[in-house]
Amino acid sequence: MQLKKIDKQLYRSRLNIVIVACIASLAISSLAISQSLIYLFPDPSGSHFHWNLLGVVVSAVILASVLIKLKTHPKMAEVAYVWHLKQELNLIYRKNKKLLAAAEQGNKEAMLALHFSYQGSRQLWQLDDNTITMTSLNKAEEKLAEWVKQYGVTLDVSQYHRQLLQAF
Repeated sequence: MQLKKIDKQLYRSRLNIVIVACIASLAISSLAISQSLIYLFPDPSGSHFHWNLLGVVVSAVILASVLIKLKTHPKMAEVAYVWHLKQELNLIYRKNKKLLAAAEQGNKEAMLALHFSYQGSRQLWQLDDNTITMTSLNKAEEKLAEWVKQYGVTLDVSQYHRQLLQAF
């Protein structure tokens, strides 16, 4: 995955549209499905919990499949990019302890993965207006910069790829 420049306003507007559409479609379809099931299979005791639950589950599955199919649509490009970025950052985060230990020992691939993580996190947090944790990110980047200088490594975030994580 490569980092891309994303227009914050466009991303926020499209994300809001996706969120509202998901909420509305989930509410409408789960009610329609559960009410149809209750109509077709009434329970004499008056408890329809299982039909309501089934309506929500089926609606969630349908919504997830629609989102997966629509993620390649041009109007979903920014939202899908952020979705993929979050997945990539999560993979790196799961290996963070090993990456930090290897980077401290001078491993270039570990430093590159951390560099990608820090740059991606900065972009993500700026897109989501989550600037509260920027100080911890800045400290982590400073530590990485020390290792880069100490070991004479040059990092290019565009060289990052997921296969680098397999070694850790």
